[in-house]
Amino acid sequence: MATLTSRARIGCLVTCNTYRNPALLSNMAKTVDHISNGRLILGLGAGWFERDYKEYGYEFGTAGSRLAALESALPLIRHRWEVDMPKPVQPRIPILVGGGGEKKTLRITATYADMWHGFGDSSTLAHKMEVLDGWCKEVGRDPREIERSTSTNKADSDEIRDTYVKLGVTHLILGMGAPWDFDAVRNLVRWRDSRR
Repeated sequence: MATLTSRARIGCLVTCNTYRNPALLSNMAKTVDHISNGRLILGLGAGWFERDYKEYGYEFGTAGSRLAALESALPLIRHRWEVDMPKPVQPRIPILVGGGGEKKTLRITATYADMWHGFGDSSTLAHKMEVLDGWCKEVGRDPREIERSTSTNKADSDEIRDTYVKLGVTHLILGMGAPWDFDAVRNLVRWRDSRR
C-alpha cells in the first residue's frame, strides 16, 4: 500500500505492542516510514485478543502487564528513532494509541501519543475525550496536541459523522470488512467533500 499510493497515510489500527521487541518494532516502523516517503502513523495498543497470543506462542499476561509493557516501549521506540541511522523521513513519526481505559490507557496516550483512537457512541467518545484532556493537564500537555480518531461504517449517517466532528474527531477510520464495499468509501468521501 505504501508503494502504490502517494498521499494516503499508512498504518495499522492498531499493532499489538507486545508482539515484538520495541527496538525491532521501531526499526520496522522506520522502514515503512522510508518506503512511504514519510507517511507512516504507528498505531499501537496494549493487546487484548488472547487467541492471538496463544496462536503466536506469547504470554498473555494481564491487562496491567500489557499496559505496563506499552508504557515502557513508547519512550524506547522514540529514542531509537532519535539515535539509529538512518533516521525516519518524518521529523516525528506520529504515534497513535488505541483504547479507552481511563486510568492507564488514556494517561499513556496523554504522555506519549500524537493521536488517540477511541470507540463508542458520541456520548462515550465525549466522556473519553474529557478524561484524556484531564490526563493531558495532569501530565502538563496541551490536549490540542493529540489528534482524535474514531471508527465509522457504511451504516453511519451524515449526522452521526457530523456529531463526531463537533466532538473534536479529526480522523474517521472506515471499517469495511470483506468483501470490500466501495460504495461505503464513495459515501464517506461524498460526506467529507460536502463539509469543506
